[in-house]
Amino acid sequence: MKRSTLCFVVFSIIFLMSGPAFISAQITKADYERAFGLQEKYIGQALNMPDRYGWIEKTNRFWYRKTISGGNTYTVVDAASLSKRPAFDHDRMAAALTQVLERDIHPKKLPFRTITFVDNEKALELTIGNWIWKCDLATYTCTKLRERRRWRGGLGHGGPPAMAASAETKTSPDGKWAAFIRNYNLWIQSLDEKKEFALSQDGSEGNYYTYVSIRWSPDSQKIAAYRLKAGYHRYIQYIESSPSDQLQPKYSTFEYAKPGDALDIEQPVLFLIDGKKQIDIDNTLFPNPYNLTDTVWRKDSRSFTFEYNQRGHQVYRVIEVEAAAGKSRAIISEEPETFFCYSSNRYRFDVADGQEIIWLSERDGWNHLYLYDGTAGKVKNQITRGEWRVRDVQVIDEDKRQIWFSASGMNPGEDPYFIHYFRINFDGTGLMPLTQGNYNHEVYLSNDLNYYFNVKSRVDFPPVMELYRTSDPNTPMQVEKTDIQGLIKAGWKAPEVFVAKGRDGQTDIWGLIYRPQNFTLKKNYPVVEYIYAGPHSSHVPKSFRPYIRLQALAEMGFIVVQCDGMGTNNRSKAFHDVCWRNLGDAGFPDRILWHKAIAAKYPYYDITRVGIYGNSAGGQNTLGGLLFHPEFYKVGMASCGCHDNRMDKIWWNEQWMGWPLGPHYVASSNVDNAYRLQGKLLLILGEMDKNVDPASTMQVVDALIKANKTFDLLVIPGGGHGWGGRYGERKFYDFFVQHLHGLDPPDWNKLDSN
Repeated sequence: MKRSTLCFVVFSIIFLMSGPAFISAQITKADYERAFGLQEKYIGQALNMPDRYGWIEKTNRFWYRKTISGGNTYTVVDAASLSKRPAFDHDRMAAALTQVLERDIHPKKLPFRTITFVDNEKALELTIGNWIWKCDLATYTCTKLRERRRWRGGLGHGGPPAMAASAETKTSPDGKWAAFIRNYNLWIQSLDEKKEFALSQDGSEGNYYTYVSIRWSPDSQKIAAYRLKAGYHRYIQYIESSPSDQLQPKYSTFEYAKPGDALDIEQPVLFLIDGKKQIDIDNTLFPNPYNLTDTVWRKDSRSFTFEYNQRGHQVYRVIEVEAAAGKSRAIISEEPETFFCYSSNRYRFDVADGQEIIWLSERDGWNHLYLYDGTAGKVKNQITRGEWRVRDVQVIDEDKRQIWFSASGMNPGEDPYFIHYFRINFDGTGLMPLTQGNYNHEVYLSNDLNYYFNVKSRVDFPPVMELYRTSDPNTPMQVEKTDIQGLIKAGWKAPEVFVAKGRDGQTDIWGLIYRPQNFTLKKNYPVVEYIYAGPHSSHVPKSFRPYIRLQALAEMGFIVVQCDGMGTNNRSKAFHDVCWRNLGDAGFPDRILWHKAIAAKYPYYDITRVGIYGNSAGGQNTLGGLLFHPEFYKVGMASCGCHDNRMDKIWWNEQWMGWPLGPHYVASSNVDNAYRLQGKLLLILGEMDKNVDPASTMQVVDALIKANKTFDLLVIPGGGHGWGGRYGERKFYDFFVQHLHGLDPPDWNKLDSN
């Protein structure tokens, strides 16, 4: 053999040994079918798993749905007697619904997920499709009640739509007066004499009183209302190119406020019925509102309150207006250096008609509860404290002066996102845990607080449902224990929890690693990160799931991962503040270190071939990874991304990026930074997306074209806020196969489509 030929053979062998995991094989249609079939293969294999539950009216009984072979069943538990029974006759229910829905309904596959007992448990209300049905449990007669209420409004700044005029009236509590809007002003009518009086004279087309804001005082002697100065109402224009019911396109508009838009400004006004007096409230304490909440009268009519969220979200106040002369004061004032997280961390409870107030705040660096003196407007005591955070308040027991709440991060050594439940006294004493063990917990309290049930699990520990007496939280009754033997036989493996230090060298970053079913140490695997770095929450799953989509992508020969970097919620205020005016950061310095820590532990984890994908904010994050960290992220799929925070919905973006708009918006913009693209990019867009303006993606497309960049674009006719269903999912699987495995995907045009 010639020397040159020998060298070529040796080189070829080395190349094949060091190349991608699938280099010696062809990606086939069967590989895709295996990946896409994983959900059907896994779902239903975890048996006796409770997945829906709730207490029944004001009883000590609760219901739950659990998985059984072939479907689901519903059970009722009596907490006092510790007995269980079927929630209803599943066969009769299926027969009744088969008749009214005019399609076959199987008793194990009933077309609803939750149930509501009504009429003293003599009937059930069920949500089926877009309708609420009521089924009598004696006769199993089912009747359609009403259409399910759905939010239909545009993405404004959080307030209700203004009504300058209305034929409706609001009657005073004593039944003597009716308030209404006429010619943009507030009027009242005496119901006995039918006499009408104009309480205001200053309403006009551009500065009018709103019917929805009218609030009578309990003594019927006063009214609080808002006069609204209209701002700019922006509308997105849509063209549905391929409607199903006609040949020609359809045109529509959708109201959608964006950062920087001039907003409706509300001014609270007090009216005294005796003397027909109007008092404009001095707005010194609330000069530049993003939003004012509805006014709420004290029960003794001495005053009313509302909450002021300043534009930019760096001032948030609870305002009280005394009724005698309309003088206002701030009972509570939050003025952080960054943002007050009103959208997900706010909580307020008025005790004894406002004599005290329980308030949630991050003022000490962690999300904690405080007890305020409502009269003095001062903190009486901090209720909870420590390097952990309150997640939610379940119940306030005013009589016993106790708070039932959930929290995370309290137990050293645990995942700091795991939720536990506690009870504590108003003065901060008597902290009692309701849950134990290294699990994520979900607790539901009975109406009388004598019982609670808990569903505990982890990603690697299937759910267990337990019942407790609150008087003895250490002695549970096991209600259900999930059986996953069938799931394991089907090839299921739990994702690996992985922890590594973040950018500061001290903070733990938590995430998950998904491997394919046929994983072997002999192969070298490219990596795909699923990203969603929205600061409103944390996003890595903590509870057990038989199936998650990341598992399907892993079946294509990838290691798929997800983590929560700095800038997301549910840790310390400092952890969260990384996002402030800096959404382009998306936790990437932490994520990259986390990847490198995995690669240091597992040699098969190939961080020279890292892809990334996400939708919505995750779409913005994905493209941001390619633009700002091209040395690490090589391939990305971004669907329906809010690529420029000036183009997206106002409440979400001004919450984190602030107001007024400034150069920090440009710094985080994928449009302004599109020229930086080096990796392989696939953009997916639903033309009818009403969550993120579709123009946000198209402006990226325009910038990439102007920068002479190569990329792929898939537009889904009629598509909404997602990656285009199965077709879009297959398309981005193709993209990662091609650019991370270096293989050609199947020629779908030559294969049977399904």
